[in-house]
Amino acid sequence: MATSSRHRKPVPRTPRSAWGWALVGAVAGVVPAVVAFAPAHRLAQSVASATGGQVQLLQARGTVWTGSAQLVLTGGSASQDSAALPSRLDWRIRPGWGGLHAQLNASCCTPTPLRLQASAGWSGTRLTIIDGESLWPASVLTGLGTPWNTLQPQGQLALQTRGFTMRWSAGRMSLAGQVQLDARAMSSRLSTLRPMGSYRLTVQGGEAPTLTLSTLDGHLQLNGTGQWVGNRLRFAGEASATPEREAALSNLLNIIGRRNGARSIITVG
Repeated sequence: MATSSRHRKPVPRTPRSAWGWALVGAVAGVVPAVVAFAPAHRLAQSVASATGGQVQLLQARGTVWTGSAQLVLTGGSASQDSAALPSRLDWRIRPGWGGLHAQLNASCCTPTPLRLQASAGWSGTRLTIIDGESLWPASVLTGLGTPWNTLQPQGQLALQTRGFTMRWSAGRMSLAGQVQLDARAMSSRLSTLRPMGSYRLTVQGGEAPTLTLSTLDGHLQLNGTGQWVGNRLRFAGEASATPEREAALSNLLNIIGRRNGARSIITVG
């Protein structure tokens, strides 16, 4: 005799809420793992996109948070120019109070690691470079294309920061603190004179950030001042040669600015 349907025992069912919590638990476990082990090439893609292809991290290894790559500067996606650092760049990125904390190290260029802090909020985005010093080969600038690929500078770039912070808010950039770049024992393929001189470029933050170029020593004299108006830099300067080296530097003076007698006028913006 068939058993009446009204006497059948109901099949136990897992409550829908239990399935929901199980799904939440799975996502909570998987998402952090995916984020924690995101491959380094994801960071490389982000850097290339943000810089229009001018800064590239090639042969990236490790993860977004701890990894290394070959740092290459280029003239952009359509450029054939490129130049790489002599050594790989290592990074370590960690979340913390107030944003992300990053540490960068390259055996060729950073006697102590560079440290940065980045944060984003309703008031905008902020990037702070912790006080430090680093040394970079000037030859890497040739990768950026015009005019560096013509000048092909040689020498050493000593970068020093003091309380330097960049902020972006409502499409505007503001600067605080100071950056000093010393270009030491510089030379160029456009002149047989080696070295031509040493120079200092100083960026001073404030309500109206300024840029100052001065000559430390050498036969090529470079001087000028500039100021940021909104996001645009307006710079006016001049280049000249000591009388006894004017012939050796004439070709370079013709290239780097508008020739006016013994001087070359440099304008930007």
